[in-house]
Amino acid sequence: GALGDSLIAFAVKANSNLSVLATLAKLGCGADTVSEGEIRRALAAGIPAERIIFSGVGKTDAELAFAIATGVRQINVESGAELDRLIAVAADKGASPSIAVRVNPNIGAGGHAKITTGGATDKFGVPVEEAIDLYVRATASPHVTPVGLACHIGSQITDLGPMEAAFRTIRGVTETLRAKGCTVTRLDLGGGLGVPYHGQTDLPSIADYAAMCARVLDGLEVEAAFEPGRLLAANAGVLVSRVIQVNQRADGRRFLVLDAGMNDLMRPALYDAFHDLVPVAPREGEAGLFDLVGPICESTDIFARDRQLAPLQAGDLVAFLSAGAYGAVLSSEYNSRPLVAEVLVDGDRWAVVRARPSYEDMLSRERVADWL
Repeated sequence: GALGDSLIAFAVKANSNLSVLATLAKLGCGADTVSEGEIRRALAAGIPAERIIFSGVGKTDAELAFAIATGVRQINVESGAELDRLIAVAADKGASPSIAVRVNPNIGAGGHAKITTGGATDKFGVPVEEAIDLYVRATASPHVTPVGLACHIGSQITDLGPMEAAFRTIRGVTETLRAKGCTVTRLDLGGGLGVPYHGQTDLPSIADYAAMCARVLDGLEVEAAFEPGRLLAANAGVLVSRVIQVNQRADGRRFLVLDAGMNDLMRPALYDAFHDLVPVAPREGEAGLFDLVGPICESTDIFARDRQLAPLQAGDLVAFLSAGAYGAVLSSEYNSRPLVAEVLVDGDRWAVVRARPSYEDMLSRERVADWL
């Protein structure tokens, strides 16, 4: 079909645990990376360099040199300034790495203003006319090998319309470049397809998405790449937390104080994100309204207001659902709280794949200056 032998390059930013990446590597997945650290993780997990795409709006010269030396599949160039630096780095190495130019189609989409990436005011990619000029310029350089175009307009997208419009724009750019004598053999169409955090049943299916892509790319004869992250990881992970106590106010408001905080699951504080919460072992009794809060000394350390939940008591375990993407990767040790452990589960098998650091581990990374 029109999609041919597509590359699925998992967006490592969504969940960079080595066991998660190794699981996907065994299934033939590639990696969409945005830093040298992510490239190193992908390689360590067994993803070959020829299936690794290097994206990102702020690649350093050192990172570009590393990507060239590693032999990644392609470097997605996001600006004229980056192209100039890449040409200089590649010339110094006597190399000519494969590149794609990231087009900003001026179509933003996503579940929140903070996760759109394809609008004119977003920092990602270059406008259509500039992309064409960059591609022509790159074609003339002996130090880079343009192979295609890239596009990614946002995350948690729940309507295929903006995606289809963006992909049609990319098709048009491809046809324009070919008319100018340029070679365009690959299209990296990014990711961004939404997942049902609220249990929605009306989201576009993967089959609908694939059919739309095949329709738009029909007859173009390109190798397509897709970069799902959230779509693969979100609903494969939960965050388990323990109830510390229930704070009952005189006005009737109840705060369910959990031992997980915004440092462990930042999405609600950062994006007003919704995560369903369920008791691990439900109790009998009438449901009631709770505000779900953590122990962090910030007013934004609130997971949800007025959430209807079955009765809960101190010591009960609860699970935040859909926490497999942008959960652990965004966590921090704010308030000097150790990172939570990560556990991989496969049927009745389980393994701790990132141990919770001890307080000694935390302190050992720092030094008191010798003049103190």
